[in-house]
Amino acid sequence: MKKILFILFLGLCLGSCSTSSDDEEIMKIEPEPREEEKEEKEEEVVVGTIRNITASQLVADMGPGWNLGNAFDVRDNDKTAWGNPLPSTNLVDAIYNRGFRTLRLPVTWGYNMGEAPDFTVESDYFERVKGIVEHALEKNMYVIINVHHDDKWIVPTFEQSASTRNQLDKVWTQIANNFKDYSDYLIFELLNEPRHKDTPEEWTGGTAEGREVLNDYYTTILSAIRETGGNNEARKVMVAPYAASVVQKTWDDFVVPNNDENVIISIHAYFPFRFALDGSDPDWGSDADKRDVDALLDRINTNFMAKGLPVVMGEWGSIGTIATAAERLKHATYFANACVEKGIVPVVWDNGNDGEFGLINRRNLFWDFPEIADAAAVKN
Repeated sequence: MKKILFILFLGLCLGSCSTSSDDEEIMKIEPEPREEEKEEKEEEVVVGTIRNITASQLVADMGPGWNLGNAFDVRDNDKTAWGNPLPSTNLVDAIYNRGFRTLRLPVTWGYNMGEAPDFTVESDYFERVKGIVEHALEKNMYVIINVHHDDKWIVPTFEQSASTRNQLDKVWTQIANNFKDYSDYLIFELLNEPRHKDTPEEWTGGTAEGREVLNDYYTTILSAIRETGGNNEARKVMVAPYAASVVQKTWDDFVVPNNDENVIISIHAYFPFRFALDGSDPDWGSDADKRDVDALLDRINTNFMAKGLPVVMGEWGSIGTIATAAERLKHATYFANACVEKGIVPVVWDNGNDGEFGLINRRNLFWDFPEIADAAAVKN
């Protein structure tokens, strides 16, 4: 059994949950225990397991995944500001029942964080994130949490390097300590798509300066995580090249932080761009299209997996602005299967918008695109 036991803290806070009837609760609350049960719980010490397996073995066990996007990663203190309800355990159940076995949980911390010098993250916010993490882990799902959409203060330049490294150290130390006792079914992804925003090179591989500074940031973060001890000494971590890009120079300049053996590479590929992300090409499925996907995955294999670095495709999918569901299904079926055949874990992006990347309606838990979801949750 992979079952993970956690200490259940009494009176978990739901203070930030919406009072709207169509917003699900963040946590499931257990009945108030009797006094003798309270005493027993206080004495209980349960620590999750870090198995003696390699990063490649862990990735091989993960299974295809789904992103709970535009939720905890909203650039606002109000996590419903982008139109989605608050994350719910019922939503996690629906994802699991569809066949997904990995949950990527993007998290933006900056809007629930205090000022310098401590940059203290609100304890209530940690509890809200933990509620979803623990529910997924209890279902034997792998869970990925990260630092996402915090680009406002994570700027990869020499000028801002010292202040950013200091804040990354403080924030990741808090994250690591809050999840220190969790099993290795919880994976830390250090940064989402680290890049210098609003620059000409933002999505074309960045600059040599940006790629060098990013390597320094990763060393700072991973050192902070490992120094918290416990299960974090050997926890698997996901690390992305500049912007999580498929541009070759970002791969060439990427350095595995501290030469750590527990590193997994994170890549994002909305590929091909005009069909999958730009939305200017409505058609996909020619022999040339399939060869292009195969060539991309072959490059990933050559640059990383052949060198002993396993890969998670942390974001992929196709936008539904002009492409039909039938075309998107062809793409999802081929892309997800091709990833699995290569040993790459595909984690489909879902931002909750059925006109873009949304696959499931988060208010009524109705699958708007069940066939695409089934293709994304391809069985090994």
